[in-house]
Amino acid sequence: MAERETEARAVSEIKGAVHKELKHDSAHKHVSGDAIYIDDMPEPKDMLHIYAAMSEHAHARITAMDLGAVKAAKGAVCVITAEDIPGHNDVSPFAGDDPLFADGLVEYIGQPIFAVAATSIEAARAAAKLARVDYDVLPALTTIDAALEAGSAIEPMQTMAQGNATAALEASQNRLTGSFRIGGQDHFYLEGQIAFAKPEEDGDVHVFSSTQHPSEVQHLVAHVLGTPTNAVTVEVRRMGGGFGGKETHPAMFAAMAALVAVKTGRPAKLRLDRDDDMIMTGKRHDFRYDYDVGFDDEGRITGMAIEMASRCGRSTDLSPAINDRAMFHADNCYYLSDVEIKSHRLKTHTVSNTAFRGFGGPQGMLGIECVMDEIAHHLGKDPLQVRRVNLYGGESRNTTPFGMTVEDNIAPALLDALAENAGYERRRADVRAFNAKSPYLKKGIALTPVKFGISFTTTHLNQAGALVHVYADGSVHLNHGGTEMGQGLFVKVAQVVAEEFQIDVDRIKITATTTAKVPNTSATAASSGSDLNGMAALDAARKIKARLTEFAAQQYDCPKDRVTFRNNNVYVENKEIPFADLAREAYLGRVSLSATGFYKTPKIHYDRSRHKGRPFLYFCYGAAVSEVLIDTLTGEYKVERVDILHDTGRSLNPAIDKGQIEGGFIQGMGWLTTEELVYDEDGRLRTHAPSTYKIPACSDRPEHLNIELYKKGRNVEATIHRSKAVGEPPFMLANSVFLAIADAVSAAGDYKTRATLNAPATPEEVLKAVMSVKRQAQN
Repeated sequence: MAERETEARAVSEIKGAVHKELKHDSAHKHVSGDAIYIDDMPEPKDMLHIYAAMSEHAHARITAMDLGAVKAAKGAVCVITAEDIPGHNDVSPFAGDDPLFADGLVEYIGQPIFAVAATSIEAARAAAKLARVDYDVLPALTTIDAALEAGSAIEPMQTMAQGNATAALEASQNRLTGSFRIGGQDHFYLEGQIAFAKPEEDGDVHVFSSTQHPSEVQHLVAHVLGTPTNAVTVEVRRMGGGFGGKETHPAMFAAMAALVAVKTGRPAKLRLDRDDDMIMTGKRHDFRYDYDVGFDDEGRITGMAIEMASRCGRSTDLSPAINDRAMFHADNCYYLSDVEIKSHRLKTHTVSNTAFRGFGGPQGMLGIECVMDEIAHHLGKDPLQVRRVNLYGGESRNTTPFGMTVEDNIAPALLDALAENAGYERRRADVRAFNAKSPYLKKGIALTPVKFGISFTTTHLNQAGALVHVYADGSVHLNHGGTEMGQGLFVKVAQVVAEEFQIDVDRIKITATTTAKVPNTSATAASSGSDLNGMAALDAARKIKARLTEFAAQQYDCPKDRVTFRNNNVYVENKEIPFADLAREAYLGRVSLSATGFYKTPKIHYDRSRHKGRPFLYFCYGAAVSEVLIDTLTGEYKVERVDILHDTGRSLNPAIDKGQIEGGFIQGMGWLTTEELVYDEDGRLRTHAPSTYKIPACSDRPEHLNIELYKKGRNVEATIHRSKAVGEPPFMLANSVFLAIADAVSAAGDYKTRATLNAPATPEEVLKAVMSVKRQAQN
């Protein structure tokens, strides 16, 4: 008995086991500066540096372009334009409408028109300034309202519906309408866009790209070069942040670098500085949200019409799928029996907006949460009461507007647990008492839930591959199609493999993602990195483990079911063999110790023509209570306390997941408070540097930030070790901050009217809202 207890304790202490709080595999290298990013790689002595020259107009025809002086400039080696592209002048993800270089027409300020490769970046910049470009300036559509009025769209308006919204609205006891704006957001990754290309034999090229989607970069570089895909290898060891901004846009910079490398036979690097990066690359889509909602006296929604309009920019990019997801999450955790959701995807003469953490979900979700507060104010109820009566629940209230049955609904239980543990009711009463005595400082509090679907909504992207080698000394080499951008994907997948072999995670070498090892991969996005790549790696590991088991059974003449792996050893009957020794024996016995793995997400299907189906395998849930303090004289505010309860299923690595929850929440808070994108009337971005664009600082983190994982969490679907995704869902927990600010602003008018805030709720926006509610209260 004592031996069994010792053995069980040893198994539980294996470093590689899942559900353990292991550190990020590169954490020590991040803080010491030893982590190698592309710009840290040694530069060959003959390397060229690239600068991309940009359009100065939002919409214009190029009538003349004289680059003679550029080519003759000191240090300039190569100048490339649309005419120098041997393949296709297109780096779009699928629509064919994103030219690498403008060819006669420019459609946003910052659009590349040519590139200079020189012996230094300073020389390249100086040379580019010598260009003479003549434009015929055309009228530009730069705003949502202008594009709506002009009927300028990247695709027709889409509609998703359930029941009869028109009839339900007309029959409703109560009815409210409203409109507000939701701002965009810059990704502001610490490592900017960068690509380094090395020419190889036979016209091949090896590209190091800071990208979430190596396979797409590989395909598009080959597309531009006019070569087969196998002539291009794309590699990425790590990124200094991505957040969606490195899903489609890196192809542009990789293609420029590859073009120069192939044309000159010299290695080439393109690294954007922060200003150029913010001007040239897409953002989170900004939205206009309009609603018409009917509800009964309990606050239960009986009918609703939602209309969303987003600024997509000059090209399609991923906007159709992003706006679809905004529609998917327009319900959040709430059952809408009779609803119509309309979505306008607008073409403007601004940079093409693109993927960003949450992928449209945050915009759709924020809208319904603001509506919940409007209903509560109208009825004089606690917003949490209104949220509770609208939650999904029961067989008659479990179908989403897109026809998917909500089978894993834990929102009611999770909401109740957080409200109790965080003392929500008591604190709400305390906030009201404080506000009654404080004339200038006002507090606000809000509790909001999150339900977020997990899977790519484009079905074919839900697949992954992996490659696992076990060497003769028992060490393991792991590679898969996922990319590491600081989120801890690599260590999680290594844990999965270590768990399967029952060896220490230290014995697994995590190697750079490369298209030469695992082909045709999907982007590391949609919060599905661990789900997809973890299962693919598990598949590969199980193949090798099965071979080792069969070999051991034959070698030691015992049934296969008597061969077990645990605690760095393999047990054959009662014989203990170190894993490394069995690997050596298997090698000598000519057993293959290498395997590929593959996984595709089951159950999902979606008919986009009808906007019906099951686009998600499962949902993630979470909830947050935020408490804020505002100064009604200045509009300044502080987030004082946040309590988060989040469901990660059976977490693969609770430490990593808590880090993702905190990071996602703070990034969401920035989107809704300080991060303001300002364009002038000409479509020029004015907030394109840290001096004018404010991401949250360390001092903005709430003094009290309590994060707990939902202890009862367990994925009902057979995901990797019953875990749940964690990348995107926590971002939307920050809705509670925005609504707490609105609650505090309403207190400035003695709660006689509810503040309508546009996002982000900057101090200027808060001050305007305070003045508005005070005026209305006086009237």
